[in-house]
Amino acid sequence: MQTIKEITTALRAATAHEPWMDTVQQDGRAGVQKAWQQFLKRMEKKQQLQREHDAKIAFDAQFGQLVAGIDEAGRGPLAGPVVTAAVILPENCQALLGLNDSKQLSKETREKMSKLVKEHAISYSIHFQNTKVIDDINIYEATKQSMVTSIETLKIKPNFVIADAMTLPINLPQKSIIKGDAQSLAIAAASILAKTARDEYMEKLAQEFPQYGFEQHAGYGTKQHLEALAKYGPTIHHRASFEPIKSMMKG
Repeated sequence: MQTIKEITTALRAATAHEPWMDTVQQDGRAGVQKAWQQFLKRMEKKQQLQREHDAKIAFDAQFGQLVAGIDEAGRGPLAGPVVTAAVILPENCQALLGLNDSKQLSKETREKMSKLVKEHAISYSIHFQNTKVIDDINIYEATKQSMVTSIETLKIKPNFVIADAMTLPINLPQKSIIKGDAQSLAIAAASILAKTARDEYMEKLAQEFPQYGFEQHAGYGTKQHLEALAKYGPTIHHRASFEPIKSMMKG
C-alpha cells in the first residue's frame, strides 16, 4: 500500500483524472482524503478557467474572423501617456488560457501574458498618446484618437473591431463592449499589452524623475504623488488639464 505522502505527491503532480485514482477515492485514511479533496478543487478550478476561456473565444467568434480587440491603459493618471493597443488573435487560441482583464492579474502574470500575446497574435499594435495631445483635445478624445491609430497601424486589416466601452470614427464594422476585457479574449489581450507597455514606460520615467515615485503609482493621484507634486511641482510629463496640476500652473 502506498503511503499518504506518496499518494499526496502523485495527486499534486496529476493534471487530469487517471484510473489509479479510483482506489484513492476508496482509501479511508484521513490524509489521503484530504489530498483527494484538494485535487478535486484544483481540477474544478482548472475546468472553470477553461470554461471562462472558451466563453471569451465564443464571444469573439460571433463577430467573424480577424476580429481586433481594442483597449487602453492610463486614462485616469495625472502624469504620463495614455496607451492603447489593438490585437487580432487566431481562432480558438488556447495558448492564452488564464488571460483576463489586466487589473485582475499580478504584474508577473501580466508580463508573462504580454509575451504570450505578442508571440501568438496574428497582429498587434501599441500606441502612446502623449500629454500634449491629452491637454490639447482632452483625455477622452486623445484616447479615441490613439485607439484609431492602433487599428490603422495593425499589419493586417481587421474585418471587425470590438472596443472596450468606446465607439470609434473608423470605416470598419465595430461594436462597443461594456466591460469588454471581461468578455472578450481579444480585448483582454489588448488590455494586457496596453497596461504592460505603460507600466514599463512609467518605470523608465521614474529613473529620470525619482522624486515622484512613478514606478509605484504609475502617475495616478496617490497621496505619495500629490505630496511630491506639492513639493517639487509638475514635470513636462504631468497633464496640465488635470487637477490639481491645472491650478498649480495657474498659480
